[in-house]
Amino acid sequence: MRFPREWAEVMKCLVTGGSGFIGTVLVDALVRDGHDVRIYDVRPSATFERLAIQGDVRDLDRLTDAMREVEAVFHLAAEHRDDVRPTSLYYEVNVDGARNLVTAAETCGANRIVFTSTVAVYGLDRGETDETTTAAPFNDYGRSKLQSEQVFQEWAARDSKRTLAVVRPTVVFGENNRGNVFTLIDQVRKRRFIMVGDGSNRKSMCYVGNLVPYLCRSLVVDGVSVTNYVDKPDLTAGELVALIRKELEVTGRLPRLPLWVGMAGGTAFDALAIATGRRYPISRVRVKKFCANTQVTMREVPSDFVAPFTLAEGIGRMIESLG
Repeated sequence: MRFPREWAEVMKCLVTGGSGFIGTVLVDALVRDGHDVRIYDVRPSATFERLAIQGDVRDLDRLTDAMREVEAVFHLAAEHRDDVRPTSLYYEVNVDGARNLVTAAETCGANRIVFTSTVAVYGLDRGETDETTTAAPFNDYGRSKLQSEQVFQEWAARDSKRTLAVVRPTVVFGENNRGNVFTLIDQVRKRRFIMVGDGSNRKSMCYVGNLVPYLCRSLVVDGVSVTNYVDKPDLTAGELVALIRKELEVTGRLPRLPLWVGMAGGTAFDALAIATGRRYPISRVRVKKFCANTQVTMREVPSDFVAPFTLAEGIGRMIESLG
């Protein structure tokens, strides 16, 4: 994954959450372009072991040590799953972690932060949202990420030398991802997928192979910016499922359920998860999100940025990687 060298001089970068799905692709891109990269993550890096420092963003002292001599920080570390328990972890990791990060940045003199937020700050069924849409998150994840944005905004406002790029991606998918898109592909491949609702709701998505170059480009942002990231065009849920079925060569009738039945099923799986302590691919929140209209747009795409892949190519590459 490459990005034009003129976008940024070589820098010493810290990537929090750099052992994860997006983080690993981002670190690969930064390393390939000559940046001096350090990973800070609660998990070891399977790909970049020698670059990784294992630590929690809630540990201010260790985070500060990891940030010594760093010029730019990509902050990806977060609690983001739909089923995090207790929900206080969203705020402890996402918000308190952001506070620790800006404190460490002030201590170490790091004046450039790229924060990966989320379009979940807009909520569901808000029409086609853009950066001017008032935030109205519907869950603890979205609320905690919005509060984190405010922490970074306050940090940037305290010193005119600081630069902050807040990037709000929509649903991100790609190779090695095990999130909602992987679950959908897996259910279709195993012929267990049932379409809930009529499939006419539209879904904004982005491929990691496009998002990462956009994050890299954000190193050159001056001042403070808040932008969405999405790969167009938006597909309906029905079109997305049809594309996946075509790539997987799955034929035959697609089973369907009314929305109310799907929501009842999600509630039942939530109760089962609480009773057994296990995680299931179906939940009320996932059904609600899948059936909602989640359309996002970017008011202005930078003229020097062109996404390397189409949405369909990204889906195809992800499916191909699954074998």
